[in-house]
Amino acid sequence: MYDRRWYDSNENTQRALEILKDMDENQRRALSRDLTTVVKQIKDMHAEEEDEEQDVSLGIDRVLGLYKISNSRRWYDKVSLLSFAMKTMATLPKEDFYNIMEGIAVSAESEVA
Repeated sequence: MYDRRWYDSNENTQRALEILKDMDENQRRALSRDLTTVVKQIKDMHAEEEDEEQDVSLGIDRVLGLYKISNSRRWYDKVSLLSFAMKTMATLPKEDFYNIMEGIAVSAESEVA
């Protein structure tokens, strides 16, 4: 069966989104702020490493995801700070994005244990 959602291709991303969905509004707000800060730090780090003339590609699935976010079609699109955090994370290289989502999943699971 073919899943059309971009996050279905990564187990940690699926788990992180489930965790985010189950959080209360205050937790989501705090995590969204933290995510935005982390994304900015990662982007700044990459900007220092990269040549400014280098082309950046988001990939068709992520561009489609950004389009859907702009149309507020997903549950997290309706949470403004989380929507903003997801938009900024979607512009990161895929490896960085997946590392952040893995961090969310691992962190939440360690709190439960």
